[in-house]
Amino acid sequence: MPVDARTRIFDAAESLVRAKGVAGLTLEAVARLAGVSKGGLLYHFASKEALLTGLIARMAEFMAEDFAAGVAAQPEGPGRVARAMLAWGFGQTPEAMNERCDRAAAVFLATFHHDPALLDPVRAVIAGMRRQVAEDGLPPGIGGVVMAVGDGLFVARIFGTYTPSPEELDAMHATLSRLIEEALP
Repeated sequence: MPVDARTRIFDAAESLVRAKGVAGLTLEAVARLAGVSKGGLLYHFASKEALLTGLIARMAEFMAEDFAAGVAAQPEGPGRVARAMLAWGFGQTPEAMNERCDRAAAVFLATFHHDPALLDPVRAVIAGMRRQVAEDGLPPGIGGVVMAVGDGLFVARIFGTYTPSPEELDAMHATLSRLIEEALP
């Protein structure tokens, strides 16, 4: 099935930021990579800000849907959201996780560079996740620790500050799983 022009434009914008940084994100470059004319791009997005607003909205929607699916996949009861957060942060292959982190980083960094206020849809999704974690039926702080570890790994990935080995990731996962299970009522 052919990919629609908006999706091609979004994918091209993400690819450009990943490959060339924020400075590489120009409307001309996006149009060229997406295989649309500049007029075609402007039909969908009248400005770079409109493109970034659409990109961040797409990322926020993906995050919300992906996390909701993860919660739904966990058994009901206390710890459900914390277990989903753990699976969301650790439950993928390293390749899939790297791809997801790289795409999110490209969108977040480009948006933040242009106008930090444009990140508000993602902030709203994360605030909702934090509320769910806080209302998960575990003692205060347990779910927050799981979320903070996932956030720390994301930041380490996008800025290249360190790369945990598979053994380190397994140990972190096991420790967090144990923390959740021991905290259950």
